[in-house]
Amino acid sequence: MDRQRSIGLTKTVGYQVGVRKTFPISQQQAWSIITAEEGLNAWFGGGENIILVPGCQYHTKAGTGEIRIVKPLLQLRFTWQKEGWQRPSTVQIRILSKESNKTTISFHQEHLSNQQLREEMKRYWEAILETIEVSIQKM
Repeated sequence: MDRQRSIGLTKTVGYQVGVRKTFPISQQQAWSIITAEEGLNAWFGGGENIILVPGCQYHTKAGTGEIRIVKPLLQLRFTWQKEGWQRPSTVQIRILSKESNKTTISFHQEHLSNQQLREEMKRYWEAILETIEVSIQKM
């Protein structure tokens, strides 16, 4: 296998990708940004009210899935299947507090079917982090 093609490929969860960025905000502010309606619409694609309760199904313009884990101030985990995907992926968002006013927001996605989709989702999550950065600058 070509080494370039194997970037992000795991033995058990297919292709995976992770992006993260540290912001000059508190953990509470980061959680609010991620879970507020505007934040949910940004990364879920909008379409309906998303209920952040484990077991809840959602259907948005960007895809469908199920909320799996909700740990306030720390973590969201959910499945996500966009139209045209053969199977759902798993996305985990973590809020990692560094100091009182520095917090890292991390997006990790696994069960991606190929390298091209991995690169697409890497660009997607990087764009979401840029959107978060712009909203923080407006605060």
